[in-house]
Amino acid sequence: MKNYNVLLTDDDNSLRLILSESLLRAGYEVTSLKNANELMDEIKSGRGDIVLTDVIMPDGDGIDLIPKIKKIRENLPIIVMSAKSNLHTAVRSNQEGAFEYLPKPFDINDLLIAIERALQSKTQKIDYSIKIDLDDSFSLIGSSSSMQDVFKVISKVVTNDLSVLISGESGTGKEVIAKTIHELSDRKNKPFVALNMAAIPKELIESELFGHEKGAFTGATTRHEGKFGQASNGTLFLDEIGDMPFSAQTRLLRVLQEREYTPIGGSNTIKTNARIISASQNQLEKMVQNGVFRKDLFFRLNVIPIIVPPLRDRKSDIPLLVNYFLKKNIKEGLPEKFFSSKASELLSEYFWPGNIRELENFIKRVSILNSDKEISSDVVEQNLHLEIQKNSIKNIKNSNLSKNFESLINDLFSNYKPNLPPAGLYNKVINAIEKPLIEICLNVTGGNQHKAALLLGINRNTLRKKIKDLNISIPR
Repeated sequence: MKNYNVLLTDDDNSLRLILSESLLRAGYEVTSLKNANELMDEIKSGRGDIVLTDVIMPDGDGIDLIPKIKKIRENLPIIVMSAKSNLHTAVRSNQEGAFEYLPKPFDINDLLIAIERALQSKTQKIDYSIKIDLDDSFSLIGSSSSMQDVFKVISKVVTNDLSVLISGESGTGKEVIAKTIHELSDRKNKPFVALNMAAIPKELIESELFGHEKGAFTGATTRHEGKFGQASNGTLFLDEIGDMPFSAQTRLLRVLQEREYTPIGGSNTIKTNARIISASQNQLEKMVQNGVFRKDLFFRLNVIPIIVPPLRDRKSDIPLLVNYFLKKNIKEGLPEKFFSSKASELLSEYFWPGNIRELENFIKRVSILNSDKEISSDVVEQNLHLEIQKNSIKNIKNSNLSKNFESLINDLFSNYKPNLPPAGLYNKVINAIEKPLIEICLNVTGGNQHKAALLLGINRNTLRKKIKDLNISIPR
């Protein structure tokens, strides 16, 4: 077996040392280089089997080097690593010809797997001719590792027309991702057409998708083109695909297989080359198992899956998003605002069940209602209490919490049969529920009364009084 030589280029001496040791242990030879000039000297000499390079170096940009390297040694695989982890870096790396893009910090095992894959595909010629115009208009923001995974997938799919299935909770930005894929692809000057399956009556979905001829059904007084016709040569985004009726699923499957469809009431087939990007906040795999979503359609849609993390799992991105939305407000004509450091902490601590959409609406609301340029922690705390109450009411409607309490209260009455419980039952039950609730909230927040008050939806003074009245111990 050949000992492959890795051209490792990074101006960080400590990182080079760690990576070199790991690669040597894995059986590779390593040429350790500290700048772009040293790397290009190795390339010109013909040494090295694979390049592992940083983006930012004292004498050049690692991504800008890729076409220069490819001009000299076309099939030399290149892996780019970068601490400047954003969508633009991922896309640039991919479009210039990098085999893989690894945002720092990364797992050594991920690096070793990438190197092995790159070396295996070394003889394959890849088409890097598609160039993408990048600007700063895209609102896909994040430096968290979970968003870096999303960026890496996006950078791979913008250069092809494979079907993409985006999964994530409501408000996580699934349509933003779909639009970004469209805008970064060679279809960007063609239509982007969106259809939300949950927003229209089920009996109209087929007509909306495939169109209909005049007189096809009662009320069809004119011909309707349909979303597939409108998305010709562009991208069709099917949101909440899990809400699509079974009959429409069958027709959509045929379109994906045959790349043609027939409008309702029509006799002539129409060719389509629209790219399909679908999205769902439901777990389609479970819907397939339950027999409410076609298995064959799921596989056709899920060629490239993208899983969007909820905001609570990427809290390090919240300050970036807050800054983005504040700037967006200014562009929309709202006055300039900023959050105090304590207010910013509160925003990062909150769990945002409505995800990015809730965060954006929250920032817009407090920016409009607060007359001061600086938005204080008191303003944020007061408005977060409103968010918690709103979300609590929404969640209680969908839970069995009341039924559980009802069962416990019935047990209490059963203990006193055939008599009634003693007087003062209301306070006894409320105190019995309130004390463990507060204790649990204090425990999960590590004894932080401020966070516990936010979680409970009460102010700090009320919480302190209840801790004293109910003789609750604060965890340390």
